[in-house]
Amino acid sequence: MSTGEENNETLVKEEDLPEGIILREHVVDGIQEYDQRLPFWWLCILFGMITFSIIYWLVMDDRSYEGGNKASLEAKLEEVATARLANSIDVTNDKLFWEMASNPAFVSAGEAVYNTNCIACHGAELQGGIGFNLVDAEWVHGSKPSEVYVTISKGVLEKGMQAWEPLLGQKRVAEVVAFVLSKNPDLKPTE
Repeated sequence: MSTGEENNETLVKEEDLPEGIILREHVVDGIQEYDQRLPFWWLCILFGMITFSIIYWLVMDDRSYEGGNKASLEAKLEEVATARLANSIDVTNDKLFWEMASNPAFVSAGEAVYNTNCIACHGAELQGGIGFNLVDAEWVHGSKPSEVYVTISKGVLEKGMQAWEPLLGQKRVAEVVAFVLSKNPDLKPTE
């Protein structure tokens, strides 16, 4: 027997099928296909899920194509940068001090510490008085941020400036350095 005759013998005939079941005319690899509609309950679930997905996407999608969330994203990125800087204070890294000086959170924290501890000697506008002027181009103890940090942390006892690091800690001293750097137009970061 040829394979065509074997296929004809194994094919299901329409009279052998239950009532209402229809077979398609074609046969692929010896497989016949029913020609039936999907059940109504199955179609209801399918189209219901499609509708639900579209409505969910429209209602729950909070992305704004006009940049509405950009401000909150920038605020969160600013918090992350502040936390990173606060946890990675390397007092010999001048570039890190310049980053702190451009970070508003560090500058405002440094201003608060400055106003509490330094304003009596260096003045409200950092113009000097008992202590040196901090907004001019003349820096007696060094103008690099790491040198400014050492001056504040160790103090200058012969000039009457106490060591502030034992009282304030490394982070607050670094914040004061960031504040001073942000207020001095004559100091520029070196590459």
